[in-house]
Amino acid sequence: MDKRFANIFGLTEDQCIALLDTPPEQAADESERYIAASQLANYPSDASVDALIRAVYTAYDSLDNRITRRKAVESLGKLKAVRGLKAIRTCLADTDCYTVESAVWAIGEINTNDSEILEEIADLLTKPEQIYRVIIHTLVKLNYGAAVDRIRPFMDADDEPTASAAISAVCRFTQDFSQIDRVVAFLQSDSVNARRACLEDLINSRYYPAIADIARCPISLMFRLRAVRTLADIGMEAGAVSIDEILPLIEQILLDHPKDLVLVHEYDQPPALDFLVRELYQTDFGRTYLATQTFVDQYSEQAPAALFATYEAEAHNDYGAHYHVMKLMGWLKHQPAYDLLLEALHNSAPQFMKSRAAAALSLGELGDSQAIAPLQRSAQSKIWMLQYAALMALEKLGDYSQHQLLLEADDWAVRARANRAVPVTQV
Repeated sequence: MDKRFANIFGLTEDQCIALLDTPPEQAADESERYIAASQLANYPSDASVDALIRAVYTAYDSLDNRITRRKAVESLGKLKAVRGLKAIRTCLADTDCYTVESAVWAIGEINTNDSEILEEIADLLTKPEQIYRVIIHTLVKLNYGAAVDRIRPFMDADDEPTASAAISAVCRFTQDFSQIDRVVAFLQSDSVNARRACLEDLINSRYYPAIADIARCPISLMFRLRAVRTLADIGMEAGAVSIDEILPLIEQILLDHPKDLVLVHEYDQPPALDFLVRELYQTDFGRTYLATQTFVDQYSEQAPAALFATYEAEAHNDYGAHYHVMKLMGWLKHQPAYDLLLEALHNSAPQFMKSRAAAALSLGELGDSQAIAPLQRSAQSKIWMLQYAALMALEKLGDYSQHQLLLEADDWAVRARANRAVPVTQV
């Protein structure tokens, strides 16, 4: 479990348990019980599990308590609390579809091969108004192939993420991949949710032939990197994919230039500069990539001032826009951005991790040799993508000193990248 943002409310385990055990009708602020249920996922003790189980069994008819019960179920799942299965299972019959969704997800996290529980989950596919995508995902995760005929009808669902999950599940269970191109096609959906969903489904179906298509999908590079590396592991283990095929795709994703993507949006008229700036804050990166391409193609002279202005106003605290600003400064080769990029390179806040890699690459684009020393230090980071980006940037600056030091790096991609450059260092 990712602990980077754990316990942001600063509550101790005892405080969480006391808040959660407060009867809902007596709670001064019912949202405190929800927060407590969430935070107990950070305390893997019997006392925490017992408190969460009690919360699941607390039947009080209010929206806040329903939310608290869902969060208690999720926390039991995050804790992989086998003792909580009995309580979680009761939620499968809940009238609230979101509570059912949480229960199904938690059972998948805890893991079980109990055929009665698995049948109960599979039968939810025949129940109206459920969140079928999560149900299908969990059945795949628990490898319950007996559900395949109940999954098939959802292959033609109007909801693209549901259809994507169903198609990939049937392909995996039957090992008949004749329909998998329908899932790959969702990588270019107008809907960012469908694009993200089908990425998960291609991972779940273990369909490594989609790796190159994934690399060109206009969603956040973090999603693409995870999918490509996961599927590469599967493909390389099967002997069907080589590391020489994968490294260029990893580098293409890290560079993250819109010219290497299949863009799914277009402008019906030339956009104004102010409009493009606002597009940097879009949650649909498909729109943002179109904007960044337009910055480079049409506003290369005006863009730097606009980017500095939006950085000062908002982007310094918005990790999405922050990342795009760092990339653009490199593509625009804007030398006055050096200090800004250096600051981003050293920003250790977890939400700005991808900005660090972007800043490294942009420093390489600026071609200033004074960046060599800080990039060398970044190459020794524990973050694989920062290591990799630093190596790429250092090569642009003619420095290969760190490659020799990373020939035995922990990460396979970094290790391979360093080894590829060894002949150059020996010339």
